[in-house]
Amino acid sequence: MMRNPSLAHASRALALCLVLPLSLAHAALKPGDPAPEFEAQAALAGNAYAYSLKTALKAGPVVVYFYPSAFTRGCNIQAHTVAEQADAFTAAGASIIGVSLDSISRLKAFSADPDYCASKISVASDADGRIAGAYALAVREAPAGRKDSRGEAIDHGLAERTTFVVTADGRIAAAIGGVDPAENVAQALRTVQNLKPGAHL
Repeated sequence: MMRNPSLAHASRALALCLVLPLSLAHAALKPGDPAPEFEAQAALAGNAYAYSLKTALKAGPVVVYFYPSAFTRGCNIQAHTVAEQADAFTAAGASIIGVSLDSISRLKAFSADPDYCASKISVASDADGRIAGAYALAVREAPAGRKDSRGEAIDHGLAERTTFVVTADGRIAAAIGGVDPAENVAQALRTVQNLKPGAHL
């Protein structure tokens, strides 16, 4: 049976953000590894500020979730799910920072969008891919002509979707990849809920 070429192309484009290949996930840092510290420009509720992982860890565990691009279907789902569960993460003693190669201007809009981050979670700009590289994540070029859900061109690299739960002492408790966006969030929440206050690996 012949497939419609345009549908096949759309399916490939959707798959890029929904679930990146499992073969990419094996390169990421593993549980027990020290989590690389980083500082970056981040956005919350439409406002930019300076984010520091080292500072955030002083208050408890941090969920560092890397995603390909703001305003794309799978990443929109993930941001919306994280925002819906933000209170549950806080109750478990954890803070959250999303990281992508988007510019800070794109992330200011994403952080405030009521359908996605909803002013509940911070997202950091890793425009040069330095942070993704420190976490040993693959970064792919966006397909030529790729546009986001607002119809705007995506002009930056796409980091593989992987979430790291980092304990207060700076160690990786879990590295979650190769699952769909909503399951990624669910696994991260279960991990932080199972961490005891001040847990050390």
